[in-house]
Amino acid sequence: MKRLLLIAALVAAPALHAAQTTITLLQVSDYHSHAQPFYSESRAAQGGIARAIGYMKREKQRGAFVFSGGDMINKGSPAWSDKYQCREWPWLNGVVDAMAFGNHDADYGRAQFDRCRDSIRYPILSANTTIDGAAPFQPYIVVKRGKIRIGVFALAGSDFTSLVKADGLHFTSAIEAARNVVRTLRENEHVDAVVSIGHESIDEDFALARAVPGIDVIFGSHSHLKRQLQQIDGTQTWFVSPSQYLTYISRVQLVFNGRKLAKVRGGLVRVDSSLPSDAMVAKNVAAMQRELEHDPEYAALFDVIGNAAKPIEVEGLLTRNSQLGSLVMDVVRNVSGADVAFSTSSSFRQAIDAGPITMEELRGALPYDNEIVVYEMTGERLKQLLAFAETRRETDFFLQTSGVHAFDDAKTYRVATTDYLARIAPGYRDFFTGLTAQPTGRKIRDEVRKYLGAR
Repeated sequence: MKRLLLIAALVAAPALHAAQTTITLLQVSDYHSHAQPFYSESRAAQGGIARAIGYMKREKQRGAFVFSGGDMINKGSPAWSDKYQCREWPWLNGVVDAMAFGNHDADYGRAQFDRCRDSIRYPILSANTTIDGAAPFQPYIVVKRGKIRIGVFALAGSDFTSLVKADGLHFTSAIEAARNVVRTLRENEHVDAVVSIGHESIDEDFALARAVPGIDVIFGSHSHLKRQLQQIDGTQTWFVSPSQYLTYISRVQLVFNGRKLAKVRGGLVRVDSSLPSDAMVAKNVAAMQRELEHDPEYAALFDVIGNAAKPIEVEGLLTRNSQLGSLVMDVVRNVSGADVAFSTSSSFRQAIDAGPITMEELRGALPYDNEIVVYEMTGERLKQLLAFAETRRETDFFLQTSGVHAFDDAKTYRVATTDYLARIAPGYRDFFTGLTAQPTGRKIRDEVRKYLGAR
């Protein structure tokens, strides 16, 4: 009898080993039409859509599933987006399995968005978006590898109502939609893992994990933050975020024992010259960039407007003022005659390399053409605002500041900020309620351009 049991155990062991399955998931997000490599994290020639597609194609051939977190275009900056809009979207046919609807994807209006959507074969997902009262997007898809089923869904963030300008689009509660989707995926679709691919802020992603059990992985987007794979405190949910503009690709591996998810591992893949470029995409990008720079409508953007003696970095903005944040806020404070100036870190998107600076590079660094507005604010209220900002330290809503740092509660200060922060930014706008704005008629990007040109 013992011999029979030993033989049975030996026969079963290989079967148990064979039941382990590893599935690779890749995600990119917030591409924002950055087709060409660019300066980032003190490194030249980072990113590039030809490299990203080359890598994702190779991994796709090896069995990976590939997703986009949305924001594939960005009206107003870069110029590539305005000229070519969604020309790259079909390049991802056969590579991307699904894309989340991002707040910028309908920047050029409903009609153009519909044309972009018609050009691709992969579905656009959003579980809480409606158009003219109907559900225009699939809430989720189910991808399969052998017997293993993975449910993938997407949500629109709470700020889409103010950010998305296309007619007819409306957004419902993300938490409620997520509960319904996760329940459907677990109970009706009988999936073995649930994955969210965006498009919400990091705060909303973490709140989602805590409010809706049953989500195994959240691929971060929208906040443009670089975050290695981590488990969200108090949950069983894992989170990873690939920064922006294809500087990184999120890569997560789900390890299953049978159909039970046993392990989640992975991190970020840097997109640089070490990755294999897709030759056809690289050829197209080079030709399109030449055409863009010689187009009379955009050519002036590539003229030199100033010079940087050394790189103006944007990294480190979540722990202290970045070099770019300090420079810009000093300019804002000086031109407005304010005691203190501040803006959210999200206003500063891309570092500037040493050497000649073009207007297009400045637009990349400051993609939002915000107006400078001035308010009179007591020291007491300023302290409360800055205390709130401290709670945002690990997000893209942390403040970049210039000027006075110690405030007398009873004294009144001139405060310069952006029209976005004072009127739209969640949390911050509440501090400006009841105060009278003093418009300056000045745009931040224009003032920085003048400063750089005078150096």
